[in-house]
Amino acid sequence: MVDVATNLSNIQENIRQACANANRSPEDIRLIAVTKYVTIERTKEAINAGIDNLGENRNEGFLEKYNEIQNQVNWHFIGSLQSRKVKDIINQVDFIHSLDRKSLAKEINKRATHPVNCFVQVNVSGEESKHGISPDEVISFIKSLSGYENINIVGLMTMAPHVEDPEDVRSVFKKLRDLRDEITKKELPHAPCEWLSMGMSNDYHIAIEEGATHVRIGSKLVG
Repeated sequence: MVDVATNLSNIQENIRQACANANRSPEDIRLIAVTKYVTIERTKEAINAGIDNLGENRNEGFLEKYNEIQNQVNWHFIGSLQSRKVKDIINQVDFIHSLDRKSLAKEINKRATHPVNCFVQVNVSGEESKHGISPDEVISFIKSLSGYENINIVGLMTMAPHVEDPEDVRSVFKKLRDLRDEITKKELPHAPCEWLSMGMSNDYHIAIEEGATHVRIGSKLVG
């Protein structure tokens, strides 16, 4: 297995190239190492290589790693979150990337002891296998959260279809960016919505060219 530092160096070079193509600064990109399939040892290797943002998609996996690593990093919960499990993780995670329904928002708001940074998950591609709100419901959903003092909508998240040619999903990322821009213009106090969590191992360079601020990379970074 290739060491994480080597993978990280390659990915950082790709990020620099994608930013150059889009006239952006690499400083604007937050790289999240998705550690859901790897051991605590491999996760610690990533931290030692300079990774300071980790993503987990299951409560059990998150808590196992959190108990070992604590607050050495920023923790991102990137998987579908069941309302009944919110209480187990809500005051340990720094970001939730999968807010997609009112019942989940209510539970987060009730259980959190401080405002939680949340991305609203949007099903841009319309695939039935994917979670997320349909694009035409996002603005009304975000507006409906204005009274939830423990929810801060920092951005939108999407998962693009897995395709042979990453160029085929460019339109998905562009749609999410356009939607983000529309929300930002509304200047909602509870929803600055500045960020875009989009792009994974096979398509992050395209996502960055289309405005991603947070890319979630697992297999090409940590395996």
